[in-house]
Amino acid sequence: MSRRQRETVVIRRTVRAELIPDGTVVELPADTVAQITQALGSSFTLYVDGYLLRIAGNDADAIGKEPPAPLVIPDDVSPRDLQGLVWQTLKTCYDPEIPIDIVELGLVYVCDVLPLDEERYRVSLKMTVTAPGCGMGEGIAQEVQDKLEALPRVAQVDVEIVFDPPWDRSMMSEEAELVLGL
Repeated sequence: MSRRQRETVVIRRTVRAELIPDGTVVELPADTVAQITQALGSSFTLYVDGYLLRIAGNDADAIGKEPPAPLVIPDDVSPRDLQGLVWQTLKTCYDPEIPIDIVELGLVYVCDVLPLDEERYRVSLKMTVTAPGCGMGEGIAQEVQDKLEALPRVAQVDVEIVFDPPWDRSMMSEEAELVLGL
């Protein structure tokens, strides 16, 4: 959503939110007026009294919305198709301040899908954040871990936040640059 497309909502029930960019958890009380600034992936970014906050998609009812549709995943994924499914899943995770997924932003440095046995796999991921002081890194990493653990045949997920090399705009895809008008 652009600034012109913000939708005003009233919080219907107390809901847990994370302050952006530091990740501090707060409660938004019922009857709080907010504007939805981003509704991508599985969360909502809200503007409330000068602050940006993120609420989980499973709390969508608190702002009068339906939870975001889950990714449709086949029950039986071949080992060959699992790598693609992992990347497809990562593209449903967004930085709460930037309307671009973490893959297009260039935040994923390493994504290995490794066999544990003939049927189960471990996903090992190294990712970064757009700024070293960003407190949202743990929240984004948890979202990534939760989504990847829900995939068939994935038995273990390790997500590590790294800062080397430091992220910069040159790591974004051309598509991301176009969306941001760069």
